Amino acid sequence: MSVSDLLQFLAVGRKTGALKIGRARVVKQIFLENGVIVGSSSNDPKEFLGQVLLHYGKITEDQLQEALEIQRHSGSKLGTILSSRGIVSQANVMEVLRTRTLEIIYDLFIWEQANFEFFDSEPLPDDLIRIQVDATSVIMDGIYRIDEWARYRRVIPSERTFFELNSGWTQSLHESKEIREILYHVEKRMTAAEICYNMHTSLFHASALLFGLVEKGVITVAGEAQVVEVPDLSALKLPETVPELLKLARSELKEDNVENALAIINSALDQDPKSNEANRLREDAEKKFIAKVYENGIFPHAVPRLLETFEELEHERLGPQEGFVLSRINGELDVASIVSVCPFREADSLRMIKKLADGGIIGF
Repeated sequence: MSVSDLLQFLAVGRKTGALKIGRARVVKQIFLENGVIVGSSSNDPKEFLGQVLLHYGKITEDQLQEALEIQRHSGSKLGTILSSRGIVSQANVMEVLRTRTLEIIYDLFIWEQANFEFFDSEPLPDDLIRIQVDATSVIMDGIYRIDEWARYRRVIPSERTFFELNSGWTQSLHESKEIREILYHVEKRMTAAEICYNMHTSLFHASALLFGLVEKGVITVAGEAQVVEVPDLSALKLPETVPELLKLARSELKEDNVENALAIINSALDQDPKSNEANRLREDAEKKFIAKVYENGIFPHAVPRLLETFEELEHERLGPQEGFVLSRINGELDVASIVSVCPFREADSLRMIKKLADGGIIGF
């Protein structure tokens, strides 16, 4: 079924329950009550409340770092912490939560393939902050996004695309804060993915802004960054089924080979992103990995610094996520602060920091 057909079916049938949709390691849930969308959740860090509040300028990175530190000790919800401290109003939190729910759903429309399940009459989460979203309007906007995404992709073929400024680009600086930010990142030769991370926004929204600037002749597509090589797990002769992969991952965990275990668990999640067993095991493995990193010299309050010049960094084969992490290393922020503002899972952020340290790119 297409996403639009699926949502239409649930709306017309006045269904109550949870729609769970997974692709690779990302799992999203849409909660419905009598056919009305009343909330959502996502395990994609880019769609966490803090990242969305950053994108809309409701909070600063410093405020997010402070709030997350309080959350770690208190266990309170981030929105409650921010509103109780007067950083953002409850009304703004609700507005952003509604917008986030829409963005979580809209993103599904540009997924080419995914797996879904609907849990009929499943109780809504106790801590769900309820909103009201009409499914029909979501479907119409989602279909529009499919067409727009196809237009963007004809000009911006991949998230590795980078751009250059055309003459007269400074005339666009007065248009909006977002445009100024985009042009600043273009000047630094960032890829579409890097721009997305630095603006704490979706790839769709970043592509829409970039596409508009290309259409106006403000910027030009300059090329695509090289594909960063990912570890080839084929040499490990991994088993093919998810249960076998998880069994092997548990064996690796027992041997304290945490990074190997995480790689194997991620292979299982690529096959079945909705696997509760795989997701629980990943959480356990990530906790062990995080503890291991902190036990081996990369402490939360250690302040990393660059050991290479910008000219030397240009020759490093770094991905857009590693580029984002590097952009936050300024000799002032400690590891915990950097991790808190990264739109990635904590274990992934620490893995990149460890890789940069092991490669001699950063030091403490």
